[in-house]
Amino acid sequence: MKSLQFRQVHLDFHTSEKIINVGERFNSREFVKVLKDAHVNSVTCFAKCHHGMIYYDTKFPAHHPGLSKDLLREQIEACHAEGIRVPIYISVQFDEFMAKRHSEWLQLDSGGKSYGAGPFDTQWKILCLNTPYVEYIEEQIDEIFEKFGDNVDGFFFDIINQQQCCCKYCMEGMERDGLNPESILDRKGFAAKVAEGFKKKISALVRSYNPNCTIFFNSGHVGPQIRKSLDCYSHLELESLPGGKWGYDHFPITVAYAKNLGKEYLGMTGRFHKSWADFGGFKNQPALEYECFRALANGAKCSIGDQLHPSGYINKATYDLIGSVYKKVKEREEWCENLVPVSQIGLYTPETAEESSEELHPSIKGAYRMLSESHFMFDIIDDKIDFGRYQLIILPDVITLNDSLKEKLESYIKKGGHLLLSYKSAVSPEINRFLLEDTGLLILGESEYCPNYIVAGVKLSKGIYDTEYVLYERGLKAGYSGKAEKLASIWNPYFNRNYKHFCSHFQTPVEKDSGDAAIVRMDNIIYFSHPIFSMYSKHGMNAYKQLVINSIHSLIGDSIVCTNAPTTAQVNLSYQPEKDRYVLHMLHYIPERRYDSIDTIEDIIPLYNIELKIQIQKLPKAVYCAPENRSLDFCYQDGKVYVKVPEVRGHQIIVIE
Repeated sequence: MKSLQFRQVHLDFHTSEKIINVGERFNSREFVKVLKDAHVNSVTCFAKCHHGMIYYDTKFPAHHPGLSKDLLREQIEACHAEGIRVPIYISVQFDEFMAKRHSEWLQLDSGGKSYGAGPFDTQWKILCLNTPYVEYIEEQIDEIFEKFGDNVDGFFFDIINQQQCCCKYCMEGMERDGLNPESILDRKGFAAKVAEGFKKKISALVRSYNPNCTIFFNSGHVGPQIRKSLDCYSHLELESLPGGKWGYDHFPITVAYAKNLGKEYLGMTGRFHKSWADFGGFKNQPALEYECFRALANGAKCSIGDQLHPSGYINKATYDLIGSVYKKVKEREEWCENLVPVSQIGLYTPETAEESSEELHPSIKGAYRMLSESHFMFDIIDDKIDFGRYQLIILPDVITLNDSLKEKLESYIKKGGHLLLSYKSAVSPEINRFLLEDTGLLILGESEYCPNYIVAGVKLSKGIYDTEYVLYERGLKAGYSGKAEKLASIWNPYFNRNYKHFCSHFQTPVEKDSGDAAIVRMDNIIYFSHPIFSMYSKHGMNAYKQLVINSIHSLIGDSIVCTNAPTTAQVNLSYQPEKDRYVLHMLHYIPERRYDSIDTIEDIIPLYNIELKIQIQKLPKAVYCAPENRSLDFCYQDGKVYVKVPEVRGHQIIVIE
């Protein structure tokens, strides 16, 4: 199977059946010239859209009534003539044409109401993957191979989001499987089984025609839930448009997990100012540059979303914007192929925790920000990853332990691994004991007071004032015995604030030391009694981050990369085995919330004279900036490369040969 291209466009074409003269301005020569001039080498084109409309000559009645040409064929043939890949898009669970004709195929919630759009909404109904609708998808795939044969490069199957459906097909299926449809857990489990079964069936069908086709099933997020059907995917596409529902934190957190799954992957953003189908909305060039360079820095290829006008006219201004970025991507590809991330910390994802139904729990966002702002090299992991790869594993706030994870962590610690955890992580559901054995940490239930205050001891005092810092969220009461050591204390307020007694405008001021522990160290383990990571995500107090960073330093020492760059700079270190060289990406673009509803990037603010100290096992032959190949003076001492980078203007690659 061929590798993914670095410079892809995902070309949406969701076009209402009410629009006439569809594709009349499509000119294949102009289409491909614009793509080539913009340095695009892969473009995803549409077989079927969310409206259920089909854009090639088909036997199905859903052929777009306003389309007078075989649009998909013309797109494929023109692109292939110029060496541009054309994966084919099929909308799966959004199909308005079929939803209007087969209401019995819609997903229903436990109250009998259909998921998705209501009768007066301007969005999409959601079809069920456990109905005869799936046969319709299979027939479309058969037809595409019959018509396009070897010209089928791959498929992008969109909207794979099976809910806790209670349609008649799912009710019957749950009963056949001995499940209780009234149980939320049983409905969730059955929905997951249906989605996995769909992917296996469709991937097997595609591979029966062409085993080299790329295949991706999109649900808008890639997390641990993908593991059971991972063999159905040829690669991963991480949809993450910062102006949409995702925001600027979503991609770096998602890619930090996805890069460990053993699949090639790309980062998908959009040229839109906001999100999909933002016609006339153009992203600032520095923002699009940042989003693509951030993908490269994380070992990903790039995909930029666009939407073709119903007339088929390709907007040249859009591709001036895309081309201005992809020209720079093309120049950097040599140092971005087949990168292996260099990481010393494994950050355990809360997506598998029972308490968390969110894609990005506040604890993972807070932990990501702390580590990224402090320039630590880390992966986001689950229990399928080899823990021995990391000096430190962090369990943020809500990581529940089953027997398998408990055993794996205890084995990791016995072998010299380090653990930092907080709040309910590794705590019993009854909140009365710590589940890791022989630590000396005592869990005594929930704290009586909210908020509490924390006072750091001398071992964690770097960058911390000698005072009481408020802990805005309720934590647990923690004690210690034996070899355990208290590193920070809990101080209590006079009373909890309520209508019977309150003091001033906000929380009650501190009164006295409670005797409880805020932070406890047990050999290679440090525990925080409060949800320190979620609190940082929600409240942003710098002292929370400083306490965590001080704790990390006390456990494992310095980061692999030490730098005087500000917290706004992002640093990623990777190894390129084929070239036997290390590649460090530094980015300095600052998303701003200047407006009510969206973060954006308008300016590139350069950095000067950035000092780097990088742990490398052997003496380098050369250190230089890429792609300009500017040599840098360096020295090598005690297993570390010392180098100064004169300027970072948005994005700089530093190569250590």
